[in-house]
Amino acid sequence: MATQTQVTDFSRDVLGRYVCNTLAEAMASTDDQASPGARPFDVVVVGGGSFGAVVAAHMFHVDAARAHRILVLEGGPFMLPEHVQNLPMLGLAVPAATSIAALRQAGQASVARNEVWGLAWHSPVPFSGLAYCVGGRSLYWGGWAPRPLSEELSPTVWPKVVVDDLRDDQLDAASRQLGIDQTNDFIFGPLQNALRERLYQAVSQQLVPGAMELAALPDHPAAGEAPTTTAELARLLGISPEDAGDSSPQELADQLKLEAPLAVQAGTRPGFFPNNKFSAGPLLVQAARAAWAESGGNDADKRLMIVPQCHVLRLDTRGSEVIGVQTSQGYVPLPPGGSLVIALGTIESTRLALHAFASQPGAGPIGSGLMGHLRSNLTIRIPRQSLGTIAERELMAAALLLKGHAVDTDGRERFFHLQITAAGLGSRGGDSEAELFKKLPDIDLFDRFQSANDTHVVITLRGIGEMDPGNPASRIQLDSELDEYGVPRALVHLAPGEADRRLWQEMDACADAAALAFAGGSPYEILDGATFRPAAAGQAPFEIVPFARRRDGLGTTHHEGGTLRLGDDPAGSVTNADCRLHGVDNAYVAGPALFPRLGSPNPMLAGVALARRLAEHLTPARRFVSDDGYEVLFDGTDMSAWRMAGAGRFQIVDGALQAIPGNGLGLLWCTRPLPTDFSVRLQYRLTRPDDNGGVFVRFPDPMGKGYENPAWVAAHFGFEAQIDDLARPDGVDTQRTGAIYGATDQTYTPVAARPPGAWNDYEIRVRGQDYTVLLNGQQVTTFTNTDPDRGLPTAPEAPAYLGLQAHTGRVCFRRIRISVI
Repeated sequence: MATQTQVTDFSRDVLGRYVCNTLAEAMASTDDQASPGARPFDVVVVGGGSFGAVVAAHMFHVDAARAHRILVLEGGPFMLPEHVQNLPMLGLAVPAATSIAALRQAGQASVARNEVWGLAWHSPVPFSGLAYCVGGRSLYWGGWAPRPLSEELSPTVWPKVVVDDLRDDQLDAASRQLGIDQTNDFIFGPLQNALRERLYQAVSQQLVPGAMELAALPDHPAAGEAPTTTAELARLLGISPEDAGDSSPQELADQLKLEAPLAVQAGTRPGFFPNNKFSAGPLLVQAARAAWAESGGNDADKRLMIVPQCHVLRLDTRGSEVIGVQTSQGYVPLPPGGSLVIALGTIESTRLALHAFASQPGAGPIGSGLMGHLRSNLTIRIPRQSLGTIAERELMAAALLLKGHAVDTDGRERFFHLQITAAGLGSRGGDSEAELFKKLPDIDLFDRFQSANDTHVVITLRGIGEMDPGNPASRIQLDSELDEYGVPRALVHLAPGEADRRLWQEMDACADAAALAFAGGSPYEILDGATFRPAAAGQAPFEIVPFARRRDGLGTTHHEGGTLRLGDDPAGSVTNADCRLHGVDNAYVAGPALFPRLGSPNPMLAGVALARRLAEHLTPARRFVSDDGYEVLFDGTDMSAWRMAGAGRFQIVDGALQAIPGNGLGLLWCTRPLPTDFSVRLQYRLTRPDDNGGVFVRFPDPMGKGYENPAWVAAHFGFEAQIDDLARPDGVDTQRTGAIYGATDQTYTPVAARPPGAWNDYEIRVRGQDYTVLLNGQQVTTFTNTDPDRGLPTAPEAPAYLGLQAHTGRVCFRRIRISVI
């Protein structure tokens, strides 16, 4: 990779240059003529946004055998390394919903809004579009991540094996990654406690129609791991045991269920800095830099590359297999056995799938069953006195979550939830998130907050309700118009059905009841547009501001899903339980497009869980296990028992140890002493005909002789079973593959090795001072050592070791094992 960074009038693009590559650089890294041992990218991830980043980063980390090379193709630039709210106030925000027609009329059809936001489809519903950048919309999302209920992950809708995986492990792992497995230690104080107590009492007394019974909800993850004592639960709630009063542990555990599941890592292990607001971008950045570090700066050895500004135009298919990807920067071939992961936003993933697979036999109903979320906003303002006596002058912020449900006319249970935020503000304030999620960039601003005199509390209740997954009016299809790349645009239909309207009504009524509970029987105010309107004590908010005026457009939630849904039956689903498209051998999907039911939660948590699961499916655990009774010294993943001495290095490549020679002899040696008499078995492979390597046995600790290059200890005090088909430098058999290197009195019988690229079986037997080497099951040489200073067997005070040579070329070794003889 070139190290020169680009310079603008204002900045140097260090982050982009050190994290990303061009497609030309990526393709050059696969050329094994220019870089012997180079491999193609066998996993191509289309989209470096919220879920593509998770798939690629997690796959990089779990691929212990380093069997795969991953290429991430992102249509937009590398913009920010973090969530926008983890950075100083840049003024970046999600743009308002619009349409291509409106953008054209304003002369902005080809201009990215708010730096990276674009709209690629037609729809009668206005959309904000997509954030075309590394990290995608995860750089902007609100952070609410409620865990789906069991009913929302019902195996009658989702494939049972997927449900089992999510419940058993994947949702827990995703919760830890997002930071919602613990309570929010940054949301605490008198306002939080007062509002939580008031909501708890109202729900417990069944004063909030539609609210789910708290006792029936699963415990908060933090309570599930901690003792269920009053003191411990009070600590998790941020109150003292005295404040808990006579509350039972069950009552406190139920209150804990109202804590907001915010994807913010505020606390972490000692020595680790918190990640703060979760976004997928940092995961991908970290993986890209780790790939660079382990590669030694050589692009051919990088297991993961990110190519931004690389818009995927179409997928090249042959039969039921994807064989390549055509992009705006060029063509990316996919090798036999390679995998493609479609990880764009739901609409763009569906457009790509429709374009590539709509006519594929058995591909399923691509584009049907589109879902979004029903969303409403109710904001009220109450005097602080209505909450009782609170001594603190500044009330700061609060955040709560209330789960709700309704049973439809056909008996189906449907779900929604209320995301409740509050802040103590002056009488003219109207932003309940003024202190929530906002970073404080300097001490002067913090001091101003400290001196605030909060006279009123502004509370926003945002309702999020699931849409009917079976509405035939909601779908995605290809449009007749071509985009700027000559590819058909999508045409998106998203409309609420009658069942959705009934749920929306129930959700808004629940928000009204919760608002009255917070008002506590006092007069209050309701936000109507930009104006707060007075409401009498007990007067329902809808009488002042009707439900319809509080509802957001369907295209504003950024939660589209369902059009590439999982299922066991291709007639009613598009992807199988492994997230692979029906009828396509090697194309997979990541993101909410997979969801057969959206439920009410933000799809980030389940989407991350499914992305992690897909990464693990594409990278199964593959450790070598001996089937011949020998003890394994290298299983294809674990180098903890091996140490490098001398020049060069070794790296794990596809379950093998690959030599990368340096300027001088190199040795990778196993720190476990050899038995007195032994048989070592392994496989080796040459990259090119002129590669040269070897296996050393019976040498002392390389670091104990004081050599400037300790690798020579193995050559001077042990013996090498040679690997060199050319027998350099002079072609004599004592320097040829299978020989004990340089031993003139050995009995050597030539055995032809397999050609470069093929694995050879190698065995070295040592009994007493008799050495035997076998190549592919045939004896090559026997040798009896008579030198009293070399090849000494292991003794308690002087152990002997096994080592692999780094000499010339990228010789690979695998399945290394040993047995006493």
